[in-house]
Amino acid sequence: MSAAIVLMAYGSPERLADVPEYYADIRGGRPIPPEHLEDLVERYRRLGIEAESPLNAITEQTRSALESELGLPVFTGMKHWRPRIAEAADRAVAAGAETVVGLVLAPHYSELSIAGYRDQLEAALAGRSELLFIESWHAEPGFVEFLADRVRGTDAHVVFTAHSLPGRAPPVYKEQLLETSQRVADRAGLGDWSFSFQSESPTGEPWLGPDILDHLEELYARGVRKVLVCPVGFVADHLEIRWDLDHEAAEKAHELGLDFSRIEMPNAEPRFVEVLAGLVRRMLSVPSKA
Repeated sequence: MSAAIVLMAYGSPERLADVPEYYADIRGGRPIPPEHLEDLVERYRRLGIEAESPLNAITEQTRSALESELGLPVFTGMKHWRPRIAEAADRAVAAGAETVVGLVLAPHYSELSIAGYRDQLEAALAGRSELLFIESWHAEPGFVEFLADRVRGTDAHVVFTAHSLPGRAPPVYKEQLLETSQRVADRAGLGDWSFSFQSESPTGEPWLGPDILDHLEELYARGVRKVLVCPVGFVADHLEIRWDLDHEAAEKAHELGLDFSRIEMPNAEPRFVEVLAGLVRRMLSVPSKA
């Protein structure tokens, strides 16, 4: 059986000039309001993203490392940028793949997110190859252990975070996030931890909470003075990490007088790539490399 992997991510604008097109794509072709666009461009600018997106580079490093680890072709497909999921599917078929494994760089399932990746990949393959899709890997032991090692031994209150979704999202998303958090806390021996959402979008409808900024105020009121954030819903240095946490949440913590830090993200670390490879091997029933 010949197989290939389509490694999927949300995508990121390559440079500042791409920001309008990128967010219009997220909004189904509708341009983002000028006042919101100006704010987003400024965020990217202040992060130093002028000519090249570090997130897209991280995704490519992950793809390349996963391909080397598996010895199988791996193609990147972005939900909202280039190369598109459909392009990755075409490349996998052109490479002769009878089976395509779909893997999203997001551990937790939601019909408002992961299901969209599957729909795009399934439509692009159009029956040309068998699709094996990994819908969730939130409880993967290697992933849990990876995060546990990041927080083990800390004397800080650990806050696990994930991207918020509209409140109409089915409960499985939050349930999986809390399960991951509990497993990491148990594995690391944490006695003091909590969970909050982050990165809510201004859509005019209720989103899942509490938001990290509000939660920091609650923690301070409870007497917490040191916080370590562990973003269980992210695996790379997204804008939501580098801006929403490293800038906005850190600034809020400073205002409150909280000692604030976050874990280093998995990005393309070899140990994390091994976790991804294990997911694919299990799906294909392929043994580990000798």
